[in-house]
Order: sequence, then structure tokens, then C-alpha cells
Amino acid sequence: MIHTENLTRIFQRKGEPPLTAVENLSIDVRRGEVFGFLGPNGAGKTTTIRMLACLIRPTSGEALVNGYRVGEDNDAIRRSVGILTETPGMYDNLSAAYNLSIFARLYGVDDADAQVEKYLRMLGLWERRHDEVGEFSKGMRQKLALARALIHEPEILFLDEPTAGLDPEAARLVRAFISDLRGQGRTIFLCTHNLDEADRLCDRIAVFKTRLLVVDTPTNLRRKLFGRQVVFHLRALSPGLVDRVMGLPFVHHAESIDNKLLVRLADPETHNPDIIRALVEAGADIQFVGELRYSLEDVYLQLVNTPSTT
Repeated sequence: MIHTENLTRIFQRKGEPPLTAVENLSIDVRRGEVFGFLGPNGAGKTTTIRMLACLIRPTSGEALVNGYRVGEDNDAIRRSVGILTETPGMYDNLSAAYNLSIFARLYGVDDADAQVEKYLRMLGLWERRHDEVGEFSKGMRQKLALARALIHEPEILFLDEPTAGLDPEAARLVRAFISDLRGQGRTIFLCTHNLDEADRLCDRIAVFKTRLLVVDTPTNLRRKLFGRQVVFHLRALSPGLVDRVMGLPFVHHAESIDNKLLVRLADPETHNPDIIRALVEAGADIQFVGELRYSLEDVYLQLVNTPSTT
């Protein structure tokens, strides 16, 4: 659906050294997935979206969006994508319905009025359709901007910080709406600093810092970086239990913290019963067992703060 190869953008201002915003980016985004694009401020995320949406030219490299080539088929790409910018602009003196109708007609949408009604109702704005957008809250404006991005039924949607600055209720509505869009088979390219949001919504994520660091599912990234750790909560930690567990051939590492035993292994589903059996035979009283789950924030910080990561 989206393919880039060595995509690069360098900004050159008179009297200043060149600034490389995106360097040799090569990614493949699959049809129908939510693809998270994560990175610190200034990493080049918004620049990447602007190149893929044909708003600015790449300095070098290639990109295909929905089968069309960036730089050659720009009009076709613009017709097939929708974009929600971090700070979407609206015509504040016009009504919500009129704002959407302008863009529907610019896109040549058949039955523009029906499309306007469809998305205003879907996003809970129908009762405010005649109100000037300048009177809207930030959350309402964000929902209207999302409706504008979808008014022409694009196959690919670029979302840049879609829930930034929204209250919890509005953010939850937008996240639910994104999940619904994925269920419709749309491809969503999501830039966000909200790592919990990315973890819940994204099928795969790319971590990016001018250069691409890694692309994978959140679950796979956790396991690659930290392995899998199981916590055995004991009534009391007896001497020798750590050594007993470390003697099992499938255990990579074991350590104790208070009355807890932390065990790192590759396949807990297969080997947890063996560990439990060994602990019981050693006289341990097991209260409960759980897997230690690292957050996507742990993964992200490990990647962006490790200079040698590739």
C-alpha cells in the first residue's frame, strides 16, 4: 500500500548548513493495517507524511502510495489519501457543514450533502452542523478535521497526533473511530507521542529518529529487547530456590526480589509447569504467577536512547 526506498528530505536555507529531516527511509505499509510511526520531536515524522501526501518533494529516493509514484502521480495520490494534520485549519466563520461541503466538492464527491451528513452524524457533530466552527472546542474541531480527511472515502489515511490536546472522552471517541476504520479495511499511517495509544491501535510500529531504527509488532519488539519474564510470587523465598531454577535447561536467567522470583525464558506456556513443579518440590509455597509485561514506552526509550540500534 505504501512503499518507500531510501526516501530522503534535506532542507537547505540560505546561509545555513543543510538539515537532513529524513534519511534513507525504507518501509512497507500493508493494506488494511494501522501502522504507527513513532519518534521524538524533530525526528522527521511530519516531514515523512508531507512527502507521502505529495505536499513537499523528496530530495531523493522513491515512494509508492496506493500504487502511484510520488513525484509523477501526485494528483492521483492526493485523491486517494486523507490527511489529518496536528493543527488542522478550518474556516472559522463558516458552519461545520459548509466547511465539509467545500472539501467534498473540491474532491468531486458524488452527493456531497449525503457525505457531509454521514460523517457529521458518525462523529457526533450533526446537531452542531449549522454552528460556526470558530465556536467549537478543540475536540470538536479535531473530529471535524477527521471528517474532512474522510469525506472523499480515501483508502489511506495519514493521522498526525490525532488525539493531542483532547480530553479523555474525546480522545477515546477518536481512538474508537480509528479502530472502526481499520475494520473497514482502510490503511492508517499514525504518528503519535501517545505510546499507550499506539500500543492499543497499531498492528506494527516503526521507531524513527531521522533514520529508521526498527519495524515490528509491539509484542515482538518487547520480546526481542527484553525477552519474556515470569514472576513467581512466593509466601517466602527459601535459600537455594534461585539456584534450583537456574539449573533448569530452558531458563535463561533467574533472580529474586523480596518474595518474588523473576525468571527469563523463551517459552513460558510450555515450561511454566516445569518451574512450578521444581519450586513445589523444593518446598516453596506459590501464591500466584504472572508475566512481567514491559510497556511500549520501555521499548521506545530503549531504542531511541541506544546509538548503535539499527
